Amino acid sequence: MVDLLLELGTEELPARFVSPAVEDIAKVFTEKMAAAGISHGAVKKFGTPRRIAILVSDVLEATQDSKKEVLGPPVKAAFDDKGIPKVPAIKFAESLKVSVEQLSRIQTPKGEYLGAYVEEKGRRVIELLPEILNACVRGINFAKSMRWGDVEQQFGRPLQWIVALFGSEVVNIKFSDVTSARQTRGHRFLAPAFVNIDKPSDYEALLAKLHVTADIAKRRAMTVERVEAAAKSAGLTLMKDEALFDQVVNLVEEPNPVVGTFDAKHLDLPPEVLIQEMKSHQRYFSLADSSGKLAPKFIAVSNTPVKDVAVSVKGYERVLRARLSDGRFFFDEDRRTSLDARLPKLERVVWQRDLNSSWAEKVTRFTALAGFLAEKTGHAAQSKTIERAATLCKADLVTGMVGEFPELQGVMGREYALHQKETPEVALAIFEHYLPKGANDGLPTQDPGAILGIADRLDSVCGLFAIGKKPSGAADPFGLRRACLAIINLTIGRNYRFSLSAAIDKSLELLASKTKDAKRKPTDAPPKDQILEFFKGRLESLWKDKHRVDLVDAVLSVGFDDLVGAHKRMEALSAVAGKGDFSALAATFKRVANIVEKQAKDVSKAPADGSKLIDDAEKSLHAELVKVSGVAVAAAKADDFAKVMNAVVTLKPFVDAFFDKVMVMAEDKAVRENRVRLLMEITGLFGSVADFSKIQAESA
Repeated sequence: MVDLLLELGTEELPARFVSPAVEDIAKVFTEKMAAAGISHGAVKKFGTPRRIAILVSDVLEATQDSKKEVLGPPVKAAFDDKGIPKVPAIKFAESLKVSVEQLSRIQTPKGEYLGAYVEEKGRRVIELLPEILNACVRGINFAKSMRWGDVEQQFGRPLQWIVALFGSEVVNIKFSDVTSARQTRGHRFLAPAFVNIDKPSDYEALLAKLHVTADIAKRRAMTVERVEAAAKSAGLTLMKDEALFDQVVNLVEEPNPVVGTFDAKHLDLPPEVLIQEMKSHQRYFSLADSSGKLAPKFIAVSNTPVKDVAVSVKGYERVLRARLSDGRFFFDEDRRTSLDARLPKLERVVWQRDLNSSWAEKVTRFTALAGFLAEKTGHAAQSKTIERAATLCKADLVTGMVGEFPELQGVMGREYALHQKETPEVALAIFEHYLPKGANDGLPTQDPGAILGIADRLDSVCGLFAIGKKPSGAADPFGLRRACLAIINLTIGRNYRFSLSAAIDKSLELLASKTKDAKRKPTDAPPKDQILEFFKGRLESLWKDKHRVDLVDAVLSVGFDDLVGAHKRMEALSAVAGKGDFSALAATFKRVANIVEKQAKDVSKAPADGSKLIDDAEKSLHAELVKVSGVAVAAAKADDFAKVMNAVVTLKPFVDAFFDKVMVMAEDKAVRENRVRLLMEITGLFGSVADFSKIQAESA
């Protein structure tokens, strides 16, 4: 077995291209090798702005001899009525260089076919690698590709060199006008000359000597360590930004941080503006003082060691100075016009073209929806704050600052609202209605922003589903999965009790004039049904990371119209399932649920008649059920589903005794139906938490 190296040297790639390209090339390689039947060891991935590479250990040097089954034509088509071979049989035999008599008859699910077992001799892997490695190069999907010179092929950036080594041998591949060799290059400025690689295992250590840390994870750790050390040396604390580290690490091959300063007069700008100016345009890291406030300093990461730090820092500072001046200009100019005065502009800004809806129309809809939710959640007293915040919350979209930095929407709305003397509650709601922006974001701290955020997102989900723009597969161009998860997290996190179904009805009603002419397939379910199924899917995705799959199915089968109630039921059932005796408990109640499902269709839902109970076991079960019911029903009304489960658990020994000693399916119809009603009452109790027929008792 030998090692394999494939490196593609390029002009500087955009930072966002590097990691996906590395993943693509490794994926294609693994798939092609598996298809060719070539075993190998670990695939180590490397990526920098100037190279994409994989190093594969323990690659088989030759494939094994093998036999494979080859199917030909159906027997019916291969012979005539007298059994004489027809053209399909003859041609198939000729293609395999055998006689028709040497062919076998092979039975398949589709019928009987002619076939044969063909021996394939093993081949040297180096003979197979050119096709595989060429496929790897062509299998990289860049967000944008380009051509250069007279070549037809496209790549993320012009290709400069290719290294393809199988052990000490060069694998002959070609892409564009570049042919593979054993020569690589180091750092563009510190080691620009070509250097030979003797064998693949030398690759990483050789590049390290040439001032290139090729392993992305190692380079990231090095970048973090050096940036934090630079912050410490300046007596400040780094304001960590993982996304910024992800960008910077793929902008350099050897990280070298320097500390710079900006004019403290700019600290009167909102800190988010300063941070965004430094991050978005310059990829600078922000620093905080001992009190946690933004300090007038930054860290820039250079790709080369800095000989004269003062000269380098001046360059970084000069560029930032211009950016901050632009930011101040936008900030000052934006404040000359009130948010109210900007509202008419929203009528001319399209929110969703296929809905023929402007931002102004969207604001009108979710303002009404927010009022509906405020009433249903018991926050009608805050309706004025919610309505005012809703009216203004999108006005900053037509400001200069947000036009330059879309990431600051909501932030600038808050600042401009405070500037025009809106109440702090309105200003905070404008900012918080965008929260959470991501999986790691906190929730709004107050109700107006949270309710407004639910309304805004629900309007988007309902509007886009109503015109057939729902997510499909991995594609979700409008971020509806993220919006749906945010609605769920906001509702549960803020403990809002409202009917999801009613809220969807209200939203679709507000959208009716925009969606009445929407074209949908005859086979499509109504938009409301699709939206509810979508929410169910998001709940499954959210909960299955924390809870057993069958428990999630059991809870959702009972319903999720009240998201908070469903969440509490999920937590209560999961807690009970964590106990050692749950398997037996689940088996007992699953048996009850299954009998009820099969036998209760024609049985009245009236309570069991105690006077018609015959056996002691059923009388004891009924007596215990009466005792437990009051506790369980009261607990369910109080949302204490843990108490419901604890109460219902006490029924288990009585149910077990009932099944041991009583024949549910008695010949006497009245007795039989009375016993079924007794079981129906039990399912009514634990059925308020979950559908136990969905629970896999053996997995408990």
